[in-house]
This record gives sequence, C-alpha cells and structure tokens, in this order.
Amino acid sequence: MEKEKKHKLLVVDATGCRLGRLASWVAKQARKGNQLWVINCKDAIIVGNPKQILDKYMQRLRRGRGSQKGPYLSRTVEGLVKRAIRGMIGWKKASGKEAFKRVKCFESIPEEIPTNAKKVDLPKEFKKEALKFISIAKLSSLLRGGKQ
Repeated sequence: MEKEKKHKLLVVDATGCRLGRLASWVAKQARKGNQLWVINCKDAIIVGNPKQILDKYMQRLRRGRGSQKGPYLSRTVEGLVKRAIRGMIGWKKASGKEAFKRVKCFESIPEEIPTNAKKVDLPKEFKKEALKFISIAKLSSLLRGGKQ
C-alpha cells in the first residue's frame, strides 16, 4: 500500500523580502511537495544599485527581440517573481516541472485565500534592511516603459 502524502498549502507574504532568498525557499518547499501561494509580489525587493539592476533587465529584454526562440522576459510583477523561482527549482527535469506547477504568484492579496492555507512567517534574514534596492513593482513599471 502506498502512503498518501499530505500536501500543505502555504501562503507566503513577499512584502520586504529579498527576491533571491524568497525564490530559493519557495523552490525548496515546492520540491518537497507543498503547494505555495506567494502574495504581495509587488513588494519584494532586489538588493543592489537600482540603475545597474534595471540595465541588466533591459539588456535581457533587448536580447530576446528579433528572434522567435527567445529568451523572453516577462514584464509583469508575477512573471518576474515566477521566473526567479523557476530558476531555482530546476524546471528542466520532470520533477522540477511538477514542482513549478504547484507555485502561484499574486501581485496583491487574492480575493479568496483557501481556509486550509497556512500563513508562513519567513526568517528575519529574508527581510534585512538594505540601503540600495529596487522593488519588483518599480522594476516592472520601468520595463513596461514607465519613467524613472
């Protein structure tokens, strides 16, 4: 007889979290078999010089143009966070693809959060203060053609 795994639904608030640390933690939990909802993605941050970060993303955007094969870079808040998680999860393998399907990202708090969801408090290291950073919302706005 096979044991049935109990998959937990975890709700993670990305407010003030560093994107890399958040993405690696979410990827690890998804690999364990948990379903994850990442809320408030617009408030996650990327630490570093904002101008250099924007230049790096703009360079990636330009590289994808003119070719139908990509690479393509999403300009939405959810797409940027989901792409970071995908990079940490090992999505080319079958187990990684299955794990990636269990991750959902939301720009803000969705209307209905399931009652069986467990809200997760992330460690303090994920939310350490930084002097130079750019929020995902601002990066997304600038990638869509907004003003600096």
